Amino acid sequence: MPDNTPSSAVQHADSRRVPDHSHDHGHGHGHGHHGHHHHAPPPPGGANTAFAIAVGLNVVFVVVEVVAGLLSGSIALLADAGHNLTDVVSLLLAWAAAVLAARPPSERFTYGLKSSSILASIANAALLWVTVGAILVETVRRLFEPAPVAGTTMMIVAAVGIAINALSALLFAKGSKSDLNLRAAFVHLMADAAVSAGVVVAGALITLTGIALLDPVTSLVITFVIAWSSWAILRDSLRMGMLAVPDGIDVGRVRALLEAQPGVTHVHDLHIWPMSTTETALTAHLVKTDGPADDAFLATIAHDLAHDFGIGHPTIQVEASLEHACALSSPDTV
Repeated sequence: MPDNTPSSAVQHADSRRVPDHSHDHGHGHGHGHHGHHHHAPPPPGGANTAFAIAVGLNVVFVVVEVVAGLLSGSIALLADAGHNLTDVVSLLLAWAAAVLAARPPSERFTYGLKSSSILASIANAALLWVTVGAILVETVRRLFEPAPVAGTTMMIVAAVGIAINALSALLFAKGSKSDLNLRAAFVHLMADAAVSAGVVVAGALITLTGIALLDPVTSLVITFVIAWSSWAILRDSLRMGMLAVPDGIDVGRVRALLEAQPGVTHVHDLHIWPMSTTETALTAHLVKTDGPADDAFLATIAHDLAHDFGIGHPTIQVEASLEHACALSSPDTV
C-alpha cells in the first residue's frame, strides 16, 4: 500500500502491555503479540482424551447398529447408523483440525493452520447434508415398500445410542460454547441422542400396533432433525469461510471504540475476520492528529478490543492527517 505521509506507520497493538483481564466472548481470545507471532498451545490432553473416547464409543455403536438393523430389517436403525458414521468422520475431522490449528506459523502459512478448524466445520456440515440425501432416498423407497420390523430390537439398540451419544456430547459441552468446530461435533452428538429417542418411540409403537410403516416415517423425521440441527452449523461455517465478521461482534461498536481514543479523528479500512473458529483478527487505520501513537495508546486499544469483543489479533496503522491519508481512506472503503 502506498505511504503518502512520512508520519504514517503500521503499528501492532500489543495486548500484553496491559494486565489482561479479558475473558472469552464467544469468538476469539485475547492473544498478545510482541515482535513475533505466539501460536496457540497444542490441544490439552483432556481434549485429546475427549475426542478419543467419543470416536471409540461411536465406532462400536455404528457396528452394533448396522448388525442390528440388518438382522431386524429396520431402516430407521440403518439410517441412524449412517448418521452415526458421519459423526465418527466429523469427530475425526474436528480432532485433526484442533491439532493442525495448534501448529506454529511458517514462512508460507504465516498465521499457522488455524483456519483448518473453519474448513473442518464446513466439511462436517456438508457431510451431514449428504447423509440427509442418502437417508431420504432409502426412506422414500421404504415408504412405498414397507417391510416387517423387529420393534424390540430397535428399542434396545436405540436406547444404548441415547446413552452413548449423550455421554459423548457432554465431553464437548464446555468447548462448544466458544468454538464452532467443537459445536459442530456437539450438535451432531446431541442430534443423535434425540434421534435415538425417536427410534425408541417408533419401536414401541411398532411393537404395540404392528404397523411397519412407522419405521420409514421415523426415518423421515430423523432426516428433518439432522437437516434442522445442521443448518446453523453450515450457515455459520460458510460465513467464517467468507471471512464475515464473527457473530457477537458489532462493527459499529468496534468503530465507536476506536473513534473514542484520544486524538483519533477518523477511522477507515476497518476489517474484522475469523482466523479460526476460536480467534478473531482486526486491522484498522486511525487518523490521530495530536501526535504519534505511543505504546500505551496501542496497548489500551488492544486490551479493550480483547476484553470487550474477544478480538485478540489487532493491527493498527496510525496516520497523521486526513489531508495526506493513505489511498484506502476513500469514501468507498469501510
